[in-house]
Amino acid sequence: MGGASDTFGSVFQEGTATLMARLVGADAAAIVQADIASIEYSVFLLDDSVPSSRTVVTGHDGESLAVADVIYDALQTDARWTVDSTGYNFRHTIDVSSNEAFETAGRRCLVEYRLTPTSGQVIVVRFKLQVE
Repeated sequence: MGGASDTFGSVFQEGTATLMARLVGADAAAIVQADIASIEYSVFLLDDSVPSSRTVVTGHDGESLAVADVIYDALQTDARWTVDSTGYNFRHTIDVSSNEAFETAGRRCLVEYRLTPTSGQVIVVRFKLQVE
């Protein structure tokens, strides 16, 4: 049984982040666009002194994404992916043109994606980012 785990990284203050992952379904096969009905993401500011505290970042609360824009039917192996030679099938760049997502240097943020499959349980993907 695989366990849930966050992906850790860093982002520049007032910058954006391109987040990538290789996502698999319950059958351990890489997910494809036809597997996913909808995707939304939220960005939360975390409080290290209160681990259960999450404050949503304005403009980044339950934002819908087009499945075809962030899920790939074939694994991608371009220069952006440095984890392994297998590749990724999920990539999203957070749009900060209207609302900053990472305003406060020295803080941690959580980016949480909720993927609703065409059948089965919701898939939660999380990235914890240190704002530099």
